Amino acid sequence: MTSVSAVSAPGADRAGADGDAGAAGAEFDRQVRTLTGLGYPALAGLTSEEFAALVAPLRARAVAHGAAGGRQQPCDPESGRVPFLLVLPRNLAPIEETMPRTLLHRGSRPGFVDRSFEPGSLERFVATPETGLPHGRAAGVYLLFDVERGEEFCGAVPHEAMDTIARRGRTLLTIEEGIALITLFPRVLVKNKCFSLGGSRSGDRRVPALWISQKAPKLGWCWQGNPHTWLGMASAGARSGTEPQP
Repeated sequence: MTSVSAVSAPGADRAGADGDAGAAGAEFDRQVRTLTGLGYPALAGLTSEEFAALVAPLRARAVAHGAAGGRQQPCDPESGRVPFLLVLPRNLAPIEETMPRTLLHRGSRPGFVDRSFEPGSLERFVATPETGLPHGRAAGVYLLFDVERGEEFCGAVPHEAMDTIARRGRTLLTIEEGIALITLFPRVLVKNKCFSLGGSRSGDRRVPALWISQKAPKLGWCWQGNPHTWLGMASAGARSGTEPQP
């Protein structure tokens, strides 16, 4: 995974950088509290204290990213942009357990996995080689930086949107990363600004996506050649992780 330098951008105001770093630390702590409150430690077979210890090494990386000044993405969930996300892979937090822990902003109905995923198919939607993410027991907790939900690609053919994102040197979001995004920032998922998750594929033409159905978040999929006016393509700038746990 890509590491992040703690060196500030040239010419950055030191006081401003310190403020950004402090905000990043506070945001990291908020994300840990949110996941803890939603029962993520138990999903991973950990106590709250063990969970905090597991993710603690990533805090410094989030702070370093905040101290980098102008390079970081502004935190503007309503515009679909956030600076970083704390992500747990499915070996620690299964998708079938994390989707019901999502809600729309001011919503009350839990998210769900669409039944169009036939039994056993969800397990085949794994991170693509381009993401650089390990699979299975080797996967560990990590940070995803400079996230965009990608509404500029609403109405675009999904596989063409994915090609455009790759040419920009950005990376497509996986299913776990999309769930982390709407879990930690529910304001991101809104009507007509939903998004595909091209970083998880199953070897066929299906592209997983998150959208709104029955007044709740839904994980479904669409064909890679079929555009939808309400469905963009989410992406990020980089990933940075800890060593996987034994």
